[in-house]
Amino acid sequence: MPEMDNLDQNEGATGAITRRRFILGVIAGGAVVGAASYRFLAPSSPKPWLSKSASERLITLNVNGKLRRVDVMKQETLAQTLRYKLGLTGTKVACDRAECGSCTVLLDGVPYYSCSVLTHTVRNRKVTTIEGLAAADGTLHPLQKGIVDEQGFQCAYCMTGFTMAAVGFLQKHPNPTRAELAYGVSGNLCRCQDYSKILDALMRGAEYMRTGAPADRYSSAGWKRRA
Repeated sequence: MPEMDNLDQNEGATGAITRRRFILGVIAGGAVVGAASYRFLAPSSPKPWLSKSASERLITLNVNGKLRRVDVMKQETLAQTLRYKLGLTGTKVACDRAECGSCTVLLDGVPYYSCSVLTHTVRNRKVTTIEGLAAADGTLHPLQKGIVDEQGFQCAYCMTGFTMAAVGFLQKHPNPTRAELAYGVSGNLCRCQDYSKILDALMRGAEYMRTGAPADRYSSAGWKRRA
């Protein structure tokens, strides 16, 4: 393109705007405008949900008698925190909308659906999950022993929720009738619908909570004798 080059040179010599200078000017002007727009559109202060650093989201929870530090989002439910942050997968999530009771845990001894409790609201409360029922040496809770004896569940997905609901109820009503205990755990559902066997197991567990379970049956020696 010799003619175009000559034209640029001639225009440059006379001080006129050349084609090359015009294109460069447009590019440079666009960059300046873009940078200015970005600066203008940038918020003067960070978004509220971005201003919280990870350290500011760290809270302390009392779970099964231990203080646990965990990074929690504002919208996070206790069920999510227990399962996915603390690894306590005994707390099951089925409906995730406070209908089935599979996620039941104890807050200060009272049964709650953990899928409908925000983790931030339990910072000053004692959280107990199914993992916290057994003694430190691994001895099962009396209610758990009753469930083992009666084999009260089929698939057992709902078992932890029923167990926690029953423990919470039996702490205040230690000697219930079968109908009273059925009412006490009526907020829990079983997909296998074997409610009669579940109540058999829970009633046996209630008995063990009052009188104590046969100790040797659950010791290693006891299992060997039975085998």
